[in-house]
Amino acid sequence: MRSAVMAKLRFILGDHLSRNLASLRDIDKDHDIVLMAEVGGESTIVGFHKQKLVLIYSAMRHFAEALRAEGITVDYVSLDCPNNTQSLDGELKRALNRHDVETVVVTEPGAWRVRALMDKWEQNLGVPVEIREDDRFICSHERFSAWANGRKSLRMEFFYREMRRETGLLMTDSGPEGGQWNLDAENRSPLPPGHRAPERLRFSPDAETRRVIGLVRERYPDNFGEIEPFSWAVTRHDALRALDHFIAAALPGFGTYQDAMKSGEPFLHHGLLSAYLNIGLLGAEEVCAAAQRAYYAGDAPLNAAEGFIRQVLGWREYVRGIYWWKMPDYAQTNFLGAQRDLPWFYWSGETDMNCLANAIDDTRRHAYAHHIQRLMVTGNFALLAGIEPRQIEAWYLAVYIDAFDWVELPNVHGMVMFADGGLLASKPYAASGAYINRMSDYCAGCRYSPKVKDGENACPITLLYWNFLIENRRVLQANPRMAMAYRNLDRMDASAVQGMQQRATRFLDGLNAGVTTTNPPLQGELDL
Repeated sequence: MRSAVMAKLRFILGDHLSRNLASLRDIDKDHDIVLMAEVGGESTIVGFHKQKLVLIYSAMRHFAEALRAEGITVDYVSLDCPNNTQSLDGELKRALNRHDVETVVVTEPGAWRVRALMDKWEQNLGVPVEIREDDRFICSHERFSAWANGRKSLRMEFFYREMRRETGLLMTDSGPEGGQWNLDAENRSPLPPGHRAPERLRFSPDAETRRVIGLVRERYPDNFGEIEPFSWAVTRHDALRALDHFIAAALPGFGTYQDAMKSGEPFLHHGLLSAYLNIGLLGAEEVCAAAQRAYYAGDAPLNAAEGFIRQVLGWREYVRGIYWWKMPDYAQTNFLGAQRDLPWFYWSGETDMNCLANAIDDTRRHAYAHHIQRLMVTGNFALLAGIEPRQIEAWYLAVYIDAFDWVELPNVHGMVMFADGGLLASKPYAASGAYINRMSDYCAGCRYSPKVKDGENACPITLLYWNFLIENRRVLQANPRMAMAYRNLDRMDASAVQGMQQRATRFLDGLNAGVTTTNPPLQGELDL
């Protein structure tokens, strides 16, 4: 029997699976109750990849069992519970009817939409709701605002340097380790012939994960992606094993080859850790510390350790800061006025462009593609083709296992689509087929050639690159980082330029020709 002490209901979301979570840190195991709920309303915001749903639901169930093993009372509502309302609001209300509690404690969510819901809970439910800041991140909202307010330039590089100084990561008494803040110039090498990527540690589903796989297969048969083989970690124990394996086997080559791409090699030297970071199985500080230890132990070169730490301490913290500092208006911008519908091949993978076919196939099979595939293949095409930002943003949110609104939206909206007009990136990340040919082996197996300038074998990406410059000249030509591209364009014969525009228009108009299947839902999360 419980004592007269009033309990707190601690509501844990699916991306809050950390024992060091702010809303769990002071839990009273004798009186407080943890609520966890698998709700279909959050699962159908966009057509989430089946493996993403399996990861989150299985990790939630394993986290609940870990809490119970500590003696914590967990009220867990599964997706197939007959009385499940399939909404966060509904499950919180039902739990309040089941339990005699004095207050609800939550940690702020990763989506602006969910924060807006939380802000109404106290009034709507008639119980005090304490929303705690998510301090799993290194940079707080207040700290980011103090850095950003009043600045003319919000470049990540300057933010990153301050984070290095404050954390001491890869710092000496005289400044950055090695004398340079950023070693990105050393991290752009294509894979040499015969290069073998390291074998990556993957995980076999246990009985609980198998049950979740069956549930997702039954409930979401038409969602994007293959559900098996499912080989992601679903516990902190295995996530730590994945971190150790990356540091030992893949980090040494991560820096040099982090921009490289290769057919049939979806992982290469990349971390495969972002999903674990984003749902709470790993912490940002511990993964950065692990990379730093490897460097000081002589097990990884500086360009690898610095490049990895920059991705986490720099870029990850930066985009999260931008998201909460600029939302909700940030998502509504469309600087280049892009309006074209997302081509169906983003869902089907059926395209003769081998680079896109490879990246989308990797995504379909693993719910994963590394950052250059996302930025310079699927993202580059969306930028050049003028895809409406909200549509490509919904695609990224749906298909990638590590995509949550706070990290996906700024990356795609600002970095990929330049929809914020340069707040995040100093120029559009637009590239012709020559870049893809230099950084991958995709072009060798493609019916198109980046070296052919005209005709049916000419690379569509190169054609769209020049068309993109032409169509957006009014807003881009004053950008100093675009000056060389426009000088090259101006050297072209006027009739050749006109011909390119005509061919690009025909190509773009034919992207969805004959497609009658509708895309998976693109509403919900992006409707702010």
